[in-house]
Amino acid sequence: MSLFVIATFLVLALLGMPLAFSLGVAALAGLWLSGIDVAVLAPRLMNAVNSFPLMSIPLFMIAGELMLKGGIMDRLVDFANAFIGRVRGGLAQVTIVAGAGLASVSGAAVADASALSSTLVPSLRKQYGLGFSTGIVAAAANLGPIIPPSGAMIVYAFMAGSSVSVGGMFMSGVIPGLILFALFMILCWLIAWKRNYPLAGTPVTLSNILRELRRSLVIFLMPVLVIGGIVGGAFTPTEGAAVGVCYALVLGFFVTRKLKLSDLPDVLLTAAKTSALVGAMIAFASTVTFLFTIDLLPMKLAGLMQGVTDSPFLFLCLIAAMLLVVGMFLESNAAYIMLVPLFHPIALQYGIDPLHFGFLFVFNLVIGMLTPPVGVVLFVVCGITGVRMGELVRESWPFIAAMYAVLLACMIFPGIVTWLPERLGY
Repeated sequence: MSLFVIATFLVLALLGMPLAFSLGVAALAGLWLSGIDVAVLAPRLMNAVNSFPLMSIPLFMIAGELMLKGGIMDRLVDFANAFIGRVRGGLAQVTIVAGAGLASVSGAAVADASALSSTLVPSLRKQYGLGFSTGIVAAAANLGPIIPPSGAMIVYAFMAGSSVSVGGMFMSGVIPGLILFALFMILCWLIAWKRNYPLAGTPVTLSNILRELRRSLVIFLMPVLVIGGIVGGAFTPTEGAAVGVCYALVLGFFVTRKLKLSDLPDVLLTAAKTSALVGAMIAFASTVTFLFTIDLLPMKLAGLMQGVTDSPFLFLCLIAAMLLVVGMFLESNAAYIMLVPLFHPIALQYGIDPLHFGFLFVFNLVIGMLTPPVGVVLFVVCGITGVRMGELVRESWPFIAAMYAVLLACMIFPGIVTWLPERLGY
């Protein structure tokens, strides 16, 4: 039955049916094949999305969109310029810093890619050409789901159940995110030096740094307030997301004064459409997961994996190889919803720390957002800038290689991921 459900889903998805409805039809087909009363579908769909923690997804999206509409990008770029100074590849490094700052308030690679492409590519292409400029933007946008807050980590924690907390997942991404940020900065400098790109930026001065710090402080107080409140136990992730929305409204209306009442309908509509898509996939996937469970698929997969290897590291390598392929062909939210309930319990049987496995799972699929043929970040950047896909992929490979290097380091040295969450009691 499990193979029949999976085959039905893949065929429908390849024929172009939206992934949520492909899951729904596959679930109906599985119920019909197994002889289970179809009446069980409706309550399962409702119970799957009737969840307080899931409300954090649209709220974090709204907070990120409000910050963007409120003029966050201008201040982030000025802040980055003040610290980078006049160095080779300086504007490229400013883009990476801006991407990291944006990641700390949005948590979504697609939104970050859209914002960075529309605001920074026109300036970048004057110095570096369109290919390298878009490669930098795509890499910077991919920091979004790694540096907290992260929508992907929220979805993973929800699908993994009580053994994984959202706060713990957020903290697991801090150190790897900083390492990846540093590697991206070094790569930008090395490529600029190799290609002899001109010096860019303004000289670093203490007065300029202090001025931009003062202007940008209100932006960086948001992740400190929200993430600090979640980690400190002051409020839940959903309540933290609501606090972030309120903060973004105050910032946009009264501090930067660039947010308008006319912007709110677009912000709410964008969040509603994305949340509806995720919610529909979670609802239909709950029935598919139910069918997998009664077919004992998780137990069969666990037996198969343990028959292949009893080494936790080799298991992680097998999962990474599988997710490399999955990330190339399947949208990441669909992958979380379908695969986390299957492989998370198996990882626990191998004795792998749930936060360690969760971060590696998310990181694998984040890399998939930069790999063709279904890399969603690639499509967003291409659509906004007009760059050819082949040119963008060619310029993105050094950054993809850096991401795989960090992934491998996190697999070999789990402490990179787990040290900070453990210190904070997760």
